[in-house]
Amino acid sequence: MAVADIISHVALVQEVMRAVMKQEVHYGIIPGTDKPTLYKQGAEVLCMAFRVADSYQVEDLSTADVVRYRVTCTGVHQMNGIVLGTGMGEASSGEEKYKWRKAWDEEFDATPANLRRIKSGKYKTKQVRTEPADLANTILKMANKRAKIAMTINVTACGDMFGQDLEDMDEALRDHLTRHNPEAAAAGTAKPALPTQSDEEFAKNMVIWTKVIRLKKKDVAGVLATVATVSTLTEAQIEAIKGIPAKLAAEAQAEPSGPTFASVSDAIAKAQDEDALNLAADLINSIPEQQREPLNAAYDARRAELNAD
Repeated sequence: MAVADIISHVALVQEVMRAVMKQEVHYGIIPGTDKPTLYKQGAEVLCMAFRVADSYQVEDLSTADVVRYRVTCTGVHQMNGIVLGTGMGEASSGEEKYKWRKAWDEEFDATPANLRRIKSGKYKTKQVRTEPADLANTILKMANKRAKIAMTINVTACGDMFGQDLEDMDEALRDHLTRHNPEAAAAGTAKPALPTQSDEEFAKNMVIWTKVIRLKKKDVAGVLATVATVSTLTEAQIEAIKGIPAKLAAEAQAEPSGPTFASVSDAIAKAQDEDALNLAADLINSIPEQQREPLNAAYDARRAELNAD
C-alpha cells in the first residue's frame, strides 16, 4: 500500500470517529487506559464504512464444569470477496463476572454456604454461583463480539486509536480503578490536548483579534474564551492579547487630530473642480507654517490645470 493510501485510510477512520461515532455508544474510555476502547457498535460502524463482511468459526472447548468458546472472525471485502484479516476472541464461564449472579434473600439463604457469597464493593451484594449451561448463549455471544472487535482493529489498522477487550472489564473492577486510582481515571477521561499556535499563526490571528476588539465586537475576555476552545496559548501569547486595548489606546493618541501634510496634498491633487480645490486650500492653514509653501505651489498648479480644462 502506498503512503498516500495509508494516509487516506487513517484519515477515513478518524473522520468516521469524529463525524459518526459517539463516546459511550461506539467507544468508551476505561479508567487507567491511554486510549479509547472500541465497542461492538463501533466495530460495526467501521466495518460498514470499509465494506467489510464478517464470518465466524466457533471452536467449542467446553468441559463438564465450564462452558468455553473460542471464535475466529474473518473479515471479507463485500465487493470482491478478498479476505482482509481475522481476529480471535474467547469467553468462558470461568470468568469472574460469569461465575456469580445476584440473589434475593430467600434464594441466598437456601443456597449451600460453598455456593454463595457476599461481595463487598461500593455496596454489599448477595450472590450465588451460576449454572454454566444457563450462560452458554451469553458466553458464545461474548466470544463472537471479542473476535469481531479484534478483526475490525486488525483490518482497519486502528490499533493506535482503539484498545480492545477492556470493555468487558467487570463493573466492580472499573469502580475499583476509579476510586483507588483517581489520577489514572482522570487521565482516561481527559480530553485530547488542543494544538498550540505557531508564531506565524499567532501573528496573523493577532491582526484579526485586534480588529475585533477595536470594533468592540468582543473584549479581551471574549477573545481569550473563544481561542481557548480551539487552541492552547502560551503565557506570552495571552499577555499579548491582554495588551491589545493599551496598544489601541496608544495608537489613538498618536494619531493627529487634524489634517496632515499628506492628507491636504492628496486632497489638492484629487480635486476635480474649483469648489473641491478651495476646500482643500482652506486646510493649508492647519498645517505647520514651514510646510505650507509646497502645498501652496501644489494648489496653484492644480488650479491652473483645472482652468486649462
